[in-house]
Amino acid sequence: MIATPKEELGLAECYRRLYKQSTPSGDFDDLCKNATIDEHGRKHISFNDYELEEDKFDQIIMGVIKEFKVKSSRRQAFTATILLGWSPKTKLNKQ
Repeated sequence: MIATPKEELGLAECYRRLYKQSTPSGDFDDLCKNATIDEHGRKHISFNDYELEEDKFDQIIMGVIKEFKVKSSRRQAFTATILLGWSPKTKLNKQ
């Protein structure tokens, strides 16, 4: 997805909220700042070290979409970008 500047802000905020609510809790800005950089100049975050319940994950994404007024035609791409990006892994909800 080629994001607009407003969507870029929403993506960053979404990652911040996802990591803050994850187990263990993380600071996305610190994770980015301290990320390892590969030979191609890409940052790598250990996102598999963080876990978040599926319902909280979905609530955060939908809240950010609403707050940042992501157009309905762009919501699926926004969500896919989060899911395929640096998001924490999800786990089944507690029963």
